Amino acid sequence: MPRNVVVIGTQWGDEGKGKIVDWLAEQVHGVVRFQGGHNAGHTLVINGKKTVLRLIPSGILHPHTTCYLGNGVVVSPNDLLKEIGELEAAGVEVRSRLKIAHACPVVAPYHVAIDQAREAKRGDEKIGTTGRGIGPTYEDKVARRAIRLHDLLEPTLEAKLREVLEYHNFILKNYLNAPEVDFQKTFDMLLKAGKDMEPMLADVSHALVEARRHGKPLLFEGAQGTLLDVDNGTYPYVTSSNCVSGAAGPGAGVGAKMIDYVLGITKAYTTRVGSGPFPTELFDDVGAGLAKRGNEFGSVTGRPRRCGWLDVPALKRSFEINGVDGIAFMKLDVLSGMDEIRICTAYEFRGETIDRLPYGAAAVADCKPVYEVMPGWKESVFGVRKFEQLPMNAQSYLKRVEALTGVPIALISTGFERDDTILMQHPLN
Repeated sequence: MPRNVVVIGTQWGDEGKGKIVDWLAEQVHGVVRFQGGHNAGHTLVINGKKTVLRLIPSGILHPHTTCYLGNGVVVSPNDLLKEIGELEAAGVEVRSRLKIAHACPVVAPYHVAIDQAREAKRGDEKIGTTGRGIGPTYEDKVARRAIRLHDLLEPTLEAKLREVLEYHNFILKNYLNAPEVDFQKTFDMLLKAGKDMEPMLADVSHALVEARRHGKPLLFEGAQGTLLDVDNGTYPYVTSSNCVSGAAGPGAGVGAKMIDYVLGITKAYTTRVGSGPFPTELFDDVGAGLAKRGNEFGSVTGRPRRCGWLDVPALKRSFEINGVDGIAFMKLDVLSGMDEIRICTAYEFRGETIDRLPYGAAAVADCKPVYEVMPGWKESVFGVRKFEQLPMNAQSYLKRVEALTGVPIALISTGFERDDTILMQHPLN
Protein backbone atom coordinates (compact mmCIF):
# COMPACT_ATOMS: atom_id res chain seq x y z
CA MET A 1 0.00 0.00 0.00
CA PRO A 2 1.36 3.49 -0.85
CA ARG A 3 2.45 5.56 2.11
CA ASN A 4 0.55 8.46 3.62
CA VAL A 5 2.96 11.35 4.21
CA VAL A 6 2.72 14.34 6.53
CA VAL A 7 4.67 17.36 5.29
CA ILE A 8 5.82 19.55 8.16
CA GLY A 9 7.86 22.73 8.53
CA THR A 10 10.85 22.19 10.81
CA GLN A 11 11.87 25.81 11.43
CA TRP A 12 9.89 29.03 12.00
CA GLY A 13 7.77 28.54 8.90
CA ASP A 14 8.33 29.73 5.33
CA GLU A 15 10.48 26.70 4.55
CA GLY A 16 8.92 25.99 1.15
CA LYS A 17 6.28 23.41 2.05
CA GLY A 18 3.98 24.47 -0.78
CA LYS A 19 6.43 23.56 -3.51
CA ILE A 20 7.07 20.09 -2.09
CA VAL A 21 3.40 19.33 -1.49
CA ASP A 22 2.67 20.43 -5.04
CA TRP A 23 5.55 18.26 -6.35
CA LEU A 24 4.22 15.19 -4.51
CA ALA A 25 0.52 15.91 -5.07
CA GLU A 26 0.60 14.60 -8.63
CA GLN A 27 1.10 11.11 -7.20
CA VAL A 28 -1.60 11.06 -4.50
CA HIS A 29 -5.37 10.91 -4.21
CA GLY A 30 -5.72 13.85 -1.86
CA VAL A 31 -4.02 16.64 0.06
CA VAL A 32 -5.24 17.43 3.55
CA ARG A 33 -4.71 20.69 5.44
CA PHE A 34 -5.05 20.02 9.18
CA GLN A 35 -4.38 23.28 11.08
CA GLY A 36 -3.91 27.02 10.84
CA GLY A 37 -5.87 29.61 8.93
CA HIS A 38 -5.48 32.15 6.14
CA ASN A 39 -2.59 33.84 7.97
CA ALA A 40 -0.08 31.49 6.34
CA GLY A 41 0.38 30.89 2.65
CA HIS A 42 2.11 28.66 0.15
CA THR A 43 3.72 30.06 -2.99
CA LEU A 44 3.84 27.79 -6.03
CA VAL A 45 5.68 28.54 -9.27
CA ILE A 46 4.77 26.36 -12.25
CA ASN A 47 6.04 27.22 -15.73
CA GLY A 48 6.95 30.68 -14.52
CA LYS A 49 3.47 31.45 -13.15
CA LYS A 50 3.19 32.22 -9.43
CA THR A 51 0.17 31.13 -7.42
CA VAL A 52 -0.28 32.07 -3.75
CA LEU A 53 -2.57 29.83 -1.71
CA ARG A 54 -3.77 30.74 1.77
CA LEU A 55 -6.32 28.14 2.89
CA ILE A 56 -6.72 25.78 -0.04
CA PRO A 57 -4.20 22.88 -0.05
CA SER A 58 -1.35 23.00 -2.55
CA GLY A 59 -2.67 20.01 -4.50
CA ILE A 60 -5.46 22.09 -6.04
CA LEU A 61 -3.40 22.76 -9.19
CA HIS A 62 -3.46 19.04 -10.06
CA PRO A 63 -6.85 18.34 -11.71
CA HIS A 64 -7.16 14.78 -10.38
CA THR A 65 -6.34 15.64 -6.75
CA THR A 66 -9.03 16.06 -4.07
CA CYS A 67 -8.29 18.71 -1.45
CA TYR A 68 -9.52 18.58 2.13
CA LEU A 69 -9.73 21.10 4.96
CA GLY A 70 -9.78 19.18 8.23
CA ASN A 71 -11.56 20.24 11.40
CA GLY A 72 -8.31 21.64 12.85
CA VAL A 73 -8.35 24.48 10.31
CA VAL A 74 -10.00 27.79 11.21
CA VAL A 75 -11.86 29.19 8.21
CA SER A 76 -12.63 32.76 7.29
CA PRO A 77 -15.58 32.18 4.92
CA ASN A 78 -15.15 35.35 2.89
CA ASP A 79 -11.40 34.88 2.50
CA LEU A 80 -11.88 31.27 1.43
CA LEU A 81 -14.55 32.21 -1.10
CA LYS A 82 -12.30 34.97 -2.43
CA GLU A 83 -9.46 32.49 -2.84
CA ILE A 84 -11.77 30.08 -4.65
CA GLY A 85 -12.84 32.89 -6.95
CA GLU A 86 -9.23 33.78 -7.79
CA LEU A 87 -8.45 30.18 -8.71
CA GLU A 88 -11.63 29.83 -10.77
CA ALA A 89 -10.75 33.02 -12.64
CA ALA A 90 -7.43 31.38 -13.51
CA GLY A 91 -9.27 28.33 -14.90
CA VAL A 92 -8.85 26.00 -11.90
CA GLU A 93 -11.89 23.91 -10.93
CA VAL A 94 -12.18 24.08 -7.13
CA ARG A 95 -15.69 23.56 -5.74
CA SER A 96 -16.13 19.97 -6.92
CA ARG A 97 -12.69 19.02 -5.55
CA LEU A 98 -12.61 20.84 -2.20
CA LYS A 99 -14.08 19.05 0.82
CA ILE A 100 -14.39 21.03 4.05
CA ALA A 101 -15.04 19.59 7.51
CA HIS A 102 -18.27 20.72 9.16
CA ALA A 103 -16.46 21.30 12.46
CA CYS A 104 -14.01 23.97 11.25
CA PRO A 105 -14.28 27.03 13.53
CA VAL A 106 -15.27 30.24 11.76
CA VAL A 107 -12.97 33.28 11.73
CA ALA A 108 -15.39 36.19 12.09
CA PRO A 109 -14.93 40.00 11.96
CA TYR A 110 -14.88 40.25 15.76
CA HIS A 111 -11.87 37.92 15.90
CA VAL A 112 -9.98 40.23 13.54
CA ALA A 113 -10.97 43.27 15.61
CA ILE A 114 -9.78 41.62 18.85
CA ASP A 115 -6.52 40.49 17.27
CA GLN A 116 -5.60 43.90 15.88
CA ALA A 117 -6.67 45.83 18.98
CA ARG A 118 -4.61 43.59 21.26
CA GLU A 119 -1.49 43.97 19.14
CA ALA A 120 -1.93 47.74 19.08
CA LYS A 121 -2.27 47.84 22.85
CA ARG A 122 0.88 45.76 23.38
CA GLY A 123 3.00 48.32 21.57
CA ASP A 124 6.66 47.27 21.61
CA GLU A 125 5.73 43.99 23.34
CA LYS A 126 3.52 42.77 20.49
CA ILE A 127 3.65 39.10 19.52
CA GLY A 128 3.89 39.83 15.81
CA THR A 129 0.63 38.24 14.68
CA THR A 130 -0.72 38.85 11.20
CA GLY A 131 -3.80 40.49 12.68
CA ARG A 132 -6.17 38.18 10.82
CA GLY A 133 -8.07 36.85 13.81
CA ILE A 134 -6.56 33.37 13.95
CA GLY A 135 -5.54 33.39 17.62
CA PRO A 136 -8.87 34.68 18.96
CA THR A 137 -10.69 32.06 16.87
CA TYR A 138 -8.68 29.26 18.45
CA GLU A 139 -9.39 30.82 21.86
CA ASP A 140 -13.11 30.57 21.16
CA LYS A 141 -12.65 26.95 20.07
CA VAL A 142 -10.92 25.97 23.30
CA ALA A 143 -13.43 27.99 25.37
CA ARG A 144 -16.24 26.06 23.62
CA ARG A 145 -17.95 29.15 22.31
CA ALA A 146 -16.77 28.94 18.68
CA ILE A 147 -19.19 29.21 15.80
CA ARG A 148 -18.32 26.34 13.46
CA LEU A 149 -19.17 25.95 9.80
CA HIS A 150 -22.11 23.65 10.48
CA ASP A 151 -23.60 26.34 12.74
CA LEU A 152 -23.98 28.60 9.70
CA LEU A 153 -26.69 26.23 8.45
CA GLU A 154 -28.56 25.91 11.75
CA PRO A 155 -31.55 27.99 12.95
CA THR A 156 -29.67 28.56 16.20
CA LEU A 157 -27.02 30.72 14.46
CA GLU A 158 -28.65 34.03 15.39
CA ALA A 159 -28.83 33.27 19.11
CA LYS A 160 -25.34 31.83 19.20
CA LEU A 161 -23.86 34.83 17.38
CA ARG A 162 -25.62 37.29 19.72
CA GLU A 163 -24.11 35.58 22.75
CA VAL A 164 -20.55 35.38 21.45
CA LEU A 165 -20.61 38.89 19.97
CA GLU A 166 -21.85 40.34 23.25
CA TYR A 167 -18.80 38.81 24.93
CA HIS A 168 -16.31 40.09 22.35
CA ASN A 169 -17.85 43.54 22.08
CA PHE A 170 -17.57 43.92 25.85
CA ILE A 171 -13.82 43.25 25.61
CA LEU A 172 -13.40 45.54 22.61
CA LYS A 173 -15.20 48.42 24.31
CA ASN A 174 -14.08 48.10 27.92
CA TYR A 175 -10.59 46.60 27.76
CA LEU A 176 -9.20 47.45 24.34
CA ASN A 177 -10.88 50.83 23.75
CA ALA A 178 -11.79 49.73 20.23
CA PRO A 179 -15.01 50.00 18.16
CA GLU A 180 -17.64 47.30 18.59
CA VAL A 181 -18.57 44.94 15.76
CA ASP A 182 -22.06 45.25 14.26
CA PHE A 183 -24.32 42.24 14.84
CA GLN A 184 -26.60 42.47 11.81
CA LYS A 185 -23.80 42.98 9.33
CA THR A 186 -21.92 40.00 10.77
CA PHE A 187 -25.01 37.80 10.86
CA ASP A 188 -25.94 38.55 7.23
CA MET A 189 -22.40 37.85 6.08
CA LEU A 190 -22.21 34.51 7.90
CA LEU A 191 -25.66 33.45 6.70
CA LYS A 192 -24.75 34.10 3.07
CA ALA A 193 -21.33 32.45 3.41
CA GLY A 194 -22.95 29.35 4.88
CA LYS A 195 -25.23 28.97 1.86
CA ASP A 196 -22.31 29.49 -0.54
CA MET A 197 -20.13 26.94 1.23
CA GLU A 198 -22.75 24.27 1.98
CA PRO A 199 -22.06 22.20 -1.18
CA MET A 200 -18.41 21.86 -0.16
CA LEU A 201 -19.04 20.71 3.42
CA ALA A 202 -18.31 17.01 3.88
CA ASP A 203 -17.51 14.26 6.35
CA VAL A 204 -13.77 14.66 5.84
CA SER A 205 -12.80 12.16 8.53
CA HIS A 206 -14.78 9.35 6.89
CA ALA A 207 -13.60 10.29 3.40
CA LEU A 208 -9.95 10.01 4.48
CA VAL A 209 -10.49 6.67 6.19
CA GLU A 210 -12.19 5.36 3.03
CA ALA A 211 -9.30 6.58 0.88
CA ARG A 212 -6.90 4.67 3.10
CA ARG A 213 -9.06 1.54 2.96
CA HIS A 214 -8.94 1.63 -0.83
CA GLY A 215 -5.18 2.15 -0.96
CA LYS A 216 -5.33 5.77 -2.11
CA PRO A 217 -2.32 7.73 -0.74
CA LEU A 218 -2.74 11.05 1.03
CA LEU A 219 -0.54 14.02 1.86
CA PHE A 220 -1.18 15.85 5.12
CA GLU A 221 -0.09 19.47 4.81
CA GLY A 222 0.90 21.60 7.78
CA ALA A 223 1.07 25.39 7.90
CA GLN A 224 3.65 27.49 9.77
CA GLY A 225 6.58 25.59 11.32
CA THR A 226 7.45 23.48 14.35
CA LEU A 227 9.19 26.32 16.20
CA LEU A 228 5.91 28.27 16.00
CA ASP A 229 3.89 25.41 17.53
CA VAL A 230 1.82 26.65 20.47
CA ASP A 231 3.17 23.90 22.75
CA ASN A 232 6.65 23.23 21.38
CA GLY A 233 7.74 26.55 19.87
CA THR A 234 9.45 29.67 21.22
CA TYR A 235 6.47 30.55 23.41
CA PRO A 236 4.84 33.10 23.57
CA TYR A 237 6.15 34.10 20.11
CA VAL A 238 4.25 31.28 18.45
CA THR A 239 1.11 30.64 16.44
CA SER A 240 -2.10 29.52 18.13
CA SER A 241 -2.31 25.94 16.85
CA ASN A 242 -0.31 22.72 16.86
CA CYS A 243 1.68 22.60 13.62
CA VAL A 244 3.68 19.43 14.30
CA SER A 245 3.22 16.04 12.65
CA GLY A 246 1.24 14.62 15.57
CA ALA A 247 -1.45 17.25 14.99
CA ALA A 248 -2.34 15.74 11.61
CA GLY A 249 -4.50 13.07 13.26
CA PRO A 250 -6.82 15.21 15.40
CA GLY A 251 -6.71 18.08 12.90
CA ALA A 252 -7.97 15.84 10.09
CA GLY A 253 -10.15 13.59 12.23
CA VAL A 254 -8.14 10.39 11.74
CA GLY A 255 -6.04 8.05 13.86
CA ALA A 256 -2.27 8.10 14.25
CA LYS A 257 -1.91 4.92 12.18
CA MET A 258 -2.94 6.90 9.11
CA ILE A 259 0.54 8.50 9.01
CA ASP A 260 3.36 6.40 7.56
CA TYR A 261 6.14 8.92 6.88
CA VAL A 262 7.09 12.37 8.15
CA LEU A 263 8.83 14.66 5.66
CA GLY A 264 10.53 17.61 7.36
CA ILE A 265 10.82 20.70 5.14
CA THR A 266 14.07 22.49 6.00
CA LYS A 267 15.47 25.65 4.44
CA ALA A 268 19.24 25.70 3.72
CA TYR A 269 19.46 28.67 6.08
CA THR A 270 17.03 29.94 8.73
CA THR A 271 14.38 32.63 8.57
CA ARG A 272 11.84 34.06 10.95
CA VAL A 273 9.06 36.60 10.47
CA GLY A 274 7.61 38.72 13.26
CA SER A 275 8.88 38.99 16.82
CA GLY A 276 10.73 36.47 18.97
CA PRO A 277 14.27 35.20 19.65
CA PHE A 278 16.42 33.94 16.78
CA PRO A 279 19.91 32.69 17.82
CA THR A 280 21.57 32.63 14.36
CA GLU A 281 20.05 35.86 13.03
CA LEU A 282 22.39 37.91 10.86
CA PHE A 283 22.35 41.71 10.96
CA ASP A 284 25.04 42.23 8.32
CA ASP A 285 25.42 42.14 4.56
CA VAL A 286 25.42 38.34 4.59
CA GLY A 287 21.92 38.28 6.09
CA ALA A 288 20.76 40.98 3.70
CA GLY A 289 22.16 38.96 0.80
CA LEU A 290 20.27 35.84 1.84
CA ALA A 291 17.07 37.86 2.10
CA LYS A 292 17.54 39.40 -1.34
CA ARG A 293 18.55 36.21 -3.18
CA GLY A 294 15.91 34.16 -1.38
CA ASN A 295 13.18 36.76 -1.90
CA GLU A 296 12.37 36.51 1.79
CA PHE A 297 9.05 38.26 2.04
CA GLY A 298 5.82 36.70 3.31
CA SER A 299 3.61 35.24 0.56
CA VAL A 300 0.43 36.42 2.27
CA THR A 301 1.48 39.43 4.37
CA GLY A 302 4.50 40.69 2.43
CA ARG A 303 6.37 41.07 5.71
CA PRO A 304 10.20 40.86 5.42
CA ARG A 305 11.76 37.75 6.95
CA ARG A 306 14.75 37.88 9.27
CA CYS A 307 17.59 35.67 8.00
CA GLY A 308 20.36 33.65 9.65
CA TRP A 309 22.55 30.57 9.34
CA LEU A 310 21.26 27.01 9.52
CA ASP A 311 20.53 26.11 13.15
CA VAL A 312 21.16 22.41 13.87
CA PRO A 313 20.22 22.45 17.60
CA ALA A 314 16.84 23.86 16.60
CA LEU A 315 16.50 21.21 13.89
CA LYS A 316 17.39 18.41 16.31
CA ARG A 317 14.60 19.51 18.64
CA SER A 318 12.20 19.82 15.73
CA PHE A 319 13.11 16.46 14.21
CA GLU A 320 12.57 14.72 17.54
CA ILE A 321 9.19 16.36 18.15
CA ASN A 322 7.96 15.40 14.68
CA GLY A 323 9.64 12.01 14.27
CA VAL A 324 11.08 13.19 10.95
CA ASP A 325 11.93 10.32 8.57
CA GLY A 326 13.45 12.40 5.77
CA ILE A 327 14.43 15.98 4.99
CA ALA A 328 13.33 18.09 2.04
CA PHE A 329 16.22 20.56 1.87
CA MET A 330 15.04 23.82 0.33
CA LYS A 331 16.66 26.83 -1.39
CA LEU A 332 20.13 25.34 -1.75
CA ASP A 333 20.56 27.69 -4.73
CA VAL A 334 20.41 30.75 -2.45
CA LEU A 335 23.76 29.76 -0.87
CA SER A 336 25.59 29.83 -4.22
CA GLY A 337 28.31 32.45 -4.58
CA MET A 338 29.32 32.56 -0.91
CA ASP A 339 32.96 32.21 0.19
CA GLU A 340 32.02 30.33 3.35
CA ILE A 341 28.93 28.88 4.94
CA ARG A 342 28.36 28.57 8.66
CA ILE A 343 26.35 25.94 10.49
CA CYS A 344 25.30 26.43 14.11
CA THR A 345 26.15 23.11 15.78
CA ALA A 346 25.56 24.03 19.46
CA TYR A 347 24.73 26.90 21.80
CA GLU A 348 26.59 28.50 24.67
CA PHE A 349 23.76 28.69 27.18
CA ARG A 350 24.09 30.11 30.67
CA GLY A 351 27.56 28.75 31.26
CA GLU A 352 27.24 25.42 29.46
CA THR A 353 27.18 24.03 25.94
CA ILE A 354 23.92 22.48 24.75
CA ASP A 355 22.95 20.82 21.47
CA ARG A 356 19.15 21.19 21.61
CA LEU A 357 16.95 24.27 21.44
CA PRO A 358 15.64 25.00 24.97
CA TYR A 359 11.97 25.71 25.68
CA GLY A 360 10.57 29.21 26.02
CA ALA A 361 11.50 32.53 24.47
CA ALA A 362 13.55 33.73 27.45
CA ALA A 363 15.81 30.68 27.33
CA VAL A 364 16.21 30.81 23.55
CA ALA A 365 17.17 34.48 23.79
CA ASP A 366 20.14 33.45 25.99
CA CYS A 367 21.50 31.01 23.37
CA LYS A 368 24.74 32.06 21.67
CA PRO A 369 25.49 30.06 18.51
CA VAL A 370 28.61 27.94 18.15
CA TYR A 371 29.52 27.76 14.48
CA GLU A 372 31.26 25.29 12.22
CA VAL A 373 32.63 26.93 9.07
CA MET A 374 32.52 25.17 5.71
CA PRO A 375 33.79 26.34 2.31
CA GLY A 376 31.13 27.72 0.00
CA TRP A 377 30.84 27.39 -3.76
CA LYS A 378 30.79 29.95 -6.53
CA GLU A 379 28.97 27.87 -9.16
CA SER A 380 25.23 28.32 -9.56
CA VAL A 381 23.17 25.28 -8.59
CA PHE A 382 19.93 26.83 -9.80
CA GLY A 383 17.80 24.21 -11.53
CA VAL A 384 20.27 21.32 -11.01
CA ARG A 385 18.33 18.04 -10.91
CA LYS A 386 21.02 15.43 -10.15
CA PHE A 387 23.06 15.22 -6.94
CA GLU A 388 26.30 14.37 -8.73
CA GLN A 389 26.00 17.58 -10.77
CA LEU A 390 26.20 19.73 -7.65
CA PRO A 391 29.56 21.34 -6.78
CA MET A 392 31.62 19.19 -4.42
CA ASN A 393 31.38 21.79 -1.64
CA ALA A 394 27.59 21.79 -1.96
CA GLN A 395 27.58 17.99 -1.73
CA SER A 396 29.79 18.19 1.35
CA TYR A 397 27.46 20.72 2.97
CA LEU A 398 24.46 18.46 2.44
CA LYS A 399 26.27 15.40 3.77
CA ARG A 400 27.37 17.37 6.83
CA VAL A 401 23.75 18.36 7.53
CA GLU A 402 22.77 14.68 7.40
CA ALA A 403 25.61 13.75 9.76
CA LEU A 404 24.80 16.50 12.27
CA THR A 405 21.05 15.85 12.36
CA GLY A 406 21.08 12.07 11.94
CA VAL A 407 18.28 12.25 9.37
CA PRO A 408 18.68 11.49 5.64
CA ILE A 409 17.91 14.05 2.95
CA ALA A 410 15.08 12.80 0.72
CA LEU A 411 14.67 15.80 -1.59
CA ILE A 412 16.79 18.83 -2.53
CA SER A 413 15.25 21.96 -4.01
CA THR A 414 17.50 23.97 -6.33
CA GLY A 415 15.00 26.51 -7.64
CA PHE A 416 11.43 27.76 -7.37
CA GLU A 417 10.00 25.73 -10.26
CA ARG A 418 8.19 22.48 -9.48
CA ASP A 419 10.79 20.33 -11.27
CA ASP A 420 13.89 22.06 -9.86
CA THR A 421 14.14 19.17 -7.44
CA ILE A 422 16.70 16.42 -6.80
CA LEU A 423 15.13 13.15 -5.63
CA MET A 424 17.28 11.14 -3.19
CA GLN A 425 14.62 8.95 -1.53
CA HIS A 426 10.94 8.97 -2.48
CA PRO A 427 8.72 9.71 0.54
CA LEU A 428 5.70 7.95 -0.96
CA ASN A 429 7.40 4.61 -1.67
